[in-house]
Amino acid sequence: MDQLPIELNVITLNCWGRKYTSVHREERLTAIGRYLATTEPVPHIAALQECFEYEDYLSIRRETRFALPFGKFYHSGAFSCGLVILSRWPIEETSMVPFSLCGRPAGFFRGDLSLGSQGVACARIRYGEGEEDVVEVFNTNTHPSYGDPSQNNSYNVHRLSQAWEIAKLVRNASERGHLAVVLADFNAAPLSLPYRLLTSHAAIRDAWRVLYPDSSLGPTSNELERARDRPIPTAAFNVTENGVTSNSAYNTWAWSRSEQRALRSGKRPMLISPEIPDEDGQRVDYIFFSRGGDPHASPTDLSEILSAHNTYTDDGAGIAQSPPGWVVKDVRVGLMARHPDLGCSLSDHFSVEATLILHTPTPLRHRRRRRSRSRSRSKSRSRSNSRAPSATLGDEATMVLKRSGTVSRSQTPRGTPTTNTTTNNLSNINLKEKKKEKERGRPITPSFTSTDAVGARAAAVEQGTYLQSPTASSYRRGSRDRAAWDLQLSSSELGTPPRLPLAAYDEILHLIAVHAARTYRQRRLGIANFALWTTILVGSYVGIWFLPGGKGAFGLLAGSSLGFAAGVLTLILSVFFYAAELNKLDEFEWEIRNAKAVISGMGPDALVHQGSEEEKVWPR
Repeated sequence: MDQLPIELNVITLNCWGRKYTSVHREERLTAIGRYLATTEPVPHIAALQECFEYEDYLSIRRETRFALPFGKFYHSGAFSCGLVILSRWPIEETSMVPFSLCGRPAGFFRGDLSLGSQGVACARIRYGEGEEDVVEVFNTNTHPSYGDPSQNNSYNVHRLSQAWEIAKLVRNASERGHLAVVLADFNAAPLSLPYRLLTSHAAIRDAWRVLYPDSSLGPTSNELERARDRPIPTAAFNVTENGVTSNSAYNTWAWSRSEQRALRSGKRPMLISPEIPDEDGQRVDYIFFSRGGDPHASPTDLSEILSAHNTYTDDGAGIAQSPPGWVVKDVRVGLMARHPDLGCSLSDHFSVEATLILHTPTPLRHRRRRRSRSRSRSKSRSRSNSRAPSATLGDEATMVLKRSGTVSRSQTPRGTPTTNTTTNNLSNINLKEKKKEKERGRPITPSFTSTDAVGARAAAVEQGTYLQSPTASSYRRGSRDRAAWDLQLSSSELGTPPRLPLAAYDEILHLIAVHAARTYRQRRLGIANFALWTTILVGSYVGIWFLPGGKGAFGLLAGSSLGFAAGVLTLILSVFFYAAELNKLDEFEWEIRNAKAVISGMGPDALVHQGSEEEKVWPR
């Protein structure tokens, strides 16, 4: 076994690899494999969704045989589940846990019967010899909403049930003291009900929101995002700050048909301006991770971390270290390059890539020294600034840039900067930043360095576009700072997972009731449809005896036979599939009622009656 890693690079990507409906599938997936083998930093673990064909998996393995020599293609259902996990280290154990609710019987024309093979692909990857040197990876692709984000969508309950089952798997892994990583195309917006159900019942965090807590909550049409009353984001802002991976203006598969035809014809280059408004972009691909280590070692209060863990040992020899844990060092959107020959995006999703680092919190003594040094620097800086002349009115543009974060305090002299000096400094800084962004494959966002910055910013905001994050994350500004990593491990950020309010459980129970009533109604209609066509078929066989000369007998029998065949199909769906779905809904409802009772502090007697038949709100 190699030396234990202190950093873990993970990637999740929806490949869009359906056999008959995905355009340029073979060429794109081969290019995806090449990207995984050559991207920087080199990934340790990669999770792929919608890689349904085993030949495509082998093509990716050929490209990644050196960077990611170990892999697993998960087999489930009649048409595969499309889930793949690739790893730099040996995969110690795997399992495929199917979802209880995944696809409705009435949606077989959408492929729901094949989607019924979906679930959670689990892999236990050992990177060291220690008992806790294990990463438990959970790769999944929850059920899509088919473009209907309303509360009446019949698949809302399915996604809630899937989030609940993922949470139970991840919670078990965390309780074993292992690092749990969930790599998912979750098909749900941040802070949606399935998202909150997952993060509240499993001790995991969303890597993107750790570094970007003010990122968007969905496209501009999303109810939660509209409530924030923010301007329409640009394409570049959506990628770099909001973590948009689906329906991005940069993705060619999100373009209109006319634009895609123009791209294929090669008549003109299809370049997307970073300032173009991106209303439909949304983040549905996630990297969730746990702290790792002993789940009972982290105290519930930041003050307890300082008092309980960062204290002198009994013999006074030193300071008792806080237990190490995994934190986010960096997170980004990737796979934005287009196919070199086809000119199209490599998938209809972009990838999400994160770097996790195993961090040991700074001892209390070192924190105090660091604070005292920072206080000394602050005092000397304040004395120096008090002696310096105040800024003039002509430096307003420079002051606005400093406040906006384009010029940091360390990049600005203590005295009043001249316009030429500031412009030159800003030019050098912007060139360095653009060079870094270009190396990482990100779109270069324009920055304003002239004295027209104020007017340009005002005009852009008036047009409804972002120029920068309204409230940039302090984690992001100091993501390489030990203090930021200490804060990530403090229980103010990572302690007892936030509990769902009781009203959220009531909402889930209401959605279950509505969905169950709809399913029961469709079940009765299916049985009634079979009975109707059975009657028509028998009547047709009797009626042909009374037709004059037997005219029309063939058409009558053919029509009634086809109707009877459809009735048999609805009977099968009603007796087997609808009944099974109702039983699964009963099970899910009981678990939610039980969780609500436990959280609300109800006694054992109350728990016994949770989900009893007297409380059913739909007919049986």
